[in-house]
Amino acid sequence: MQRWRVPLGFICAALFVVFARPTRLTLTIGGVVALFGLLLRGWSAGHIRKNAALAVAGPYAYTRNPLYLGSFIIGLGFTIAAARPALAVLFGLLFLSIYLPVMRVEAATLEQLFGTDYREYAQEVPLFLPRLLPYRRERGEQAGFEAALYMRYREYEAALGLLVIWGILLAKALFWK
Repeated sequence: MQRWRVPLGFICAALFVVFARPTRLTLTIGGVVALFGLLLRGWSAGHIRKNAALAVAGPYAYTRNPLYLGSFIIGLGFTIAAARPALAVLFGLLFLSIYLPVMRVEAATLEQLFGTDYREYAQEVPLFLPRLLPYRRERGEQAGFEAALYMRYREYEAALGLLVIWGILLAKALFWK
């Protein structure tokens, strides 16, 4: 499933564009929601050092999967913008069927890599929905945000993709009634 999440995301985006019936209002509300998801993804990308260190600071102090939560919020924004309830159902089914197994596999990998540190972290921090107060690690360094990580993981591509799709939806709302 891990290999399929990005291609399925593109297919889902194409379906949203084809079947969406956006209005200025749904685009505005959906855009604000999607922007929060994009900001969360960017914040998350600047804190993760994949397979090198256990990320427990920044957004990782609230949820073990802030990148996926950000993707969910972006998808929710697109769903609102599309103004089609059937697309909301499709999005929910696709997200759960793709990302829930991926999160479980990644949790097992992190447990293998970081052992007790990950198990302690996982006991305190939810898999997906964020906790209200940040997790505080008792020992070790809490690395801060690094813009270089944001660039290394090419998170700016999510912003560019959002702009392209939003532009298409805006054109559809204004010209294809």
